[in-house]
Amino acid sequence: MSRKFTPKVVTANDLRMGDVVYMTAAGSWTRDHAEAELIEDEAHGELRLLAALGQPGVVVGPYLAEARAGANGPEPVHFREVFRTRGPSNYPHGKQEAAHV
Repeated sequence: MSRKFTPKVVTANDLRMGDVVYMTAAGSWTRDHAEAELIEDEAHGELRLLAALGQPGVVVGPYLAEARAGANGPEPVHFREVFRTRGPSNYPHGKQEAAHV
């Protein structure tokens, strides 16, 4: 018996900067998880992942990550993805520094 598809977002790392990025509904990349396209259909998810894999000069390591609908857009489900939204953990660099300013 097949498992029910759970909502996902396409995520990867920006090739030049190394930042975590998410694919938007327009097919562009954003560093804000809440701006990512929430994919609720398995076939659409596979097509979006193929589109990301077709951009080797832009992103590396694209994959589908579980997400859920939130008040301000998609929210990560797994702790690994929550951690990735916060950027590098080598404080005082990255997104975590902005939270402390």
